[in-house]
Amino acid sequence: MSSVTMEATTILPILKKKLAFLSGGKDRRSGLILTIPLCSDQTSMEELSATLDYLLSIPSEKCKARGFTVIVDGRKSQWNIVKTVVLMLQNVIPAEVSLVCVVKPDEFWDKKVTHFCFWKEKDRLGFEVILVSANKLTRYIEPCQLTDEFGGSLDYDHIDWLNKRLVTNKYTHTHTHTHTHTHWIRTDSNLLPSFDPETVLQTGHELLSELQQRRFNGPAWCPMEEELLAQPQVMKLLDSLREQYTRYQELCRQRNKRTQLDEIHAKVMQVVSWLQGPGSEQLKTQQAIGDSIRAAQALQQRHEEIESQHSEWFAVYVELNQQIAALLGGGEDDDVTELKALQQQLSDVCYRQAAMLEGRQNVLQAAHSFHSTVQELSQQLDGLLGMLCADVAPVDGASIQQNLKLLEEKLKTVEAGLQALRQKGALLLDQISTQPLEETESPAADSQENVQHIQAVMEDMQLRKQRCEDMVDVRRLKMLQMVQLFKCEEDASQAVEWLGELLDALLKTHIRLGEDAQETRAMLDKHRKFVDVAQSTYDYGRQLLQATVVLCQSLRCTTRSSGDTLPRLNRVWKQFSVTAEERLHRLELALGFHTAAEKVLQEEQLPGEEELLEVDTVGKTLLDRLTIPVIFPDGYAHLTLCSSVLCPVGAALS
Repeated sequence: MSSVTMEATTILPILKKKLAFLSGGKDRRSGLILTIPLCSDQTSMEELSATLDYLLSIPSEKCKARGFTVIVDGRKSQWNIVKTVVLMLQNVIPAEVSLVCVVKPDEFWDKKVTHFCFWKEKDRLGFEVILVSANKLTRYIEPCQLTDEFGGSLDYDHIDWLNKRLVTNKYTHTHTHTHTHTHWIRTDSNLLPSFDPETVLQTGHELLSELQQRRFNGPAWCPMEEELLAQPQVMKLLDSLREQYTRYQELCRQRNKRTQLDEIHAKVMQVVSWLQGPGSEQLKTQQAIGDSIRAAQALQQRHEEIESQHSEWFAVYVELNQQIAALLGGGEDDDVTELKALQQQLSDVCYRQAAMLEGRQNVLQAAHSFHSTVQELSQQLDGLLGMLCADVAPVDGASIQQNLKLLEEKLKTVEAGLQALRQKGALLLDQISTQPLEETESPAADSQENVQHIQAVMEDMQLRKQRCEDMVDVRRLKMLQMVQLFKCEEDASQAVEWLGELLDALLKTHIRLGEDAQETRAMLDKHRKFVDVAQSTYDYGRQLLQATVVLCQSLRCTTRSSGDTLPRLNRVWKQFSVTAEERLHRLELALGFHTAAEKVLQEEQLPGEEELLEVDTVGKTLLDRLTIPVIFPDGYAHLTLCSSVLCPVGAALS
């Protein structure tokens, strides 16, 4: 079979041309069917002869004894090639051929066939030759034994058949090689075979399965009968290989387990050495917390790099832990004790290092938050200080109130920021004090410096806030005084307006003198009260203007003064005083006139000349007074005379 394999490998390109093939079909005598599909191209007789030699070497002698039925498909070829092929069969397989069926084309080869009568040459050829159309081929062969090119239903894949032939030949050769090298298991278990035993076993099982499948699937394939006869030999060799390979696997398992234990021990020591050496040194050199946000961010970035390096070793730890857990499930007592000790040592070191990394990360996060709050509070204090240092030049009291409200809000924001800073500082101090350390490590000097730095920053912020508070108190007082100043100026102007309204009322509405003495006397009382109200208004305006002067002096506001409010107040008051005085004289004259007139009118006897003269004198004096305008201090004259006043007096005189 080895020579056949070499021959098959040598003529593989020829076999791929499918010059002839054994489809596995059988004739009615159970003989194999050999098909020669001739094509329109010139067929090489040497290649066809080599193909036939190889195909005839496959069946067993028992199979060959049943004879072959050869189908020569000449539908695409010429008559002389068909004739040459038929004659060649005489030299290649004369004894094995029982029948040759030449499939003729639909258009027959004219009369050339009459030049050579195959049936007359039967004795010389040794087999019978018939010419038949493709559709008449079923007269000699069952349709189920014919391939589809002849109208049959038998499946045949030439490439698949060729690949399986090569695999079969190769495995037969490998079995021989395996059998001669099985001594490597019995002599030295440390020696490895020159091939993969699992591959050989897998190939054997696949081949055996293929042989059994061919045996039970459909019609038997006679070209494989030689392999079917080899099934017991293959199974015996597979059993022997499995037994030897099982012993080899056990030896390899024990050796691999020891090797694996040694590798795990080496890796554990490698992880522990790095974590307790370079890893710990990296953390020892990273104790600062920075003095700003940028510095804290740089420290966080450096810590992330350290964490990245540790993550690689932690990944090795996880892998080792899984390997140890897997070995603990089926290990021996000594191995279990060793593995548990390694696992405990590795876990202790990794968890301690992870706790230190987490503690350092918490410190850096708290430091970043602390510095962020410090920066925010510093900006708030700067803004408040800038507002306090700016000159206050408000337009009115409302703007001062708005500025005062804004100042109070900024102060509250600063107080809230300082409170947040205290909380962040306390948290950072707590993180520093609870940061995990090595078992033999004491608190470093860097930690003390960090604590002092945090406390100094919080004290500095407290002092800055206190200074701002003091300045806010001063500014608040100043702004309240300015509010009061504007209020006084506004009220003083209002007093001037009120006094002007009183003057206007006095000039325009207070002109009647009364119809009799009683009414005039009532009007006098009302006039005095009216003057008292005006006096109070004037005094109130004066007090407000005096307060304005005091506030300006307190605020050192030299640019502000009472302006024209005081002259206006004095001018209106003088006008009111002159008008009120004139009103008082007129009411008093009217009262004298009405009293004298009523006295004369009430006497039963005729009045005397003196009494009449008195009434006349007072009446004329009153009339003259009413015709004189009121002269203001600024020279302005205002005439208050009206007919409603003059007529009653004239009537009384008459």
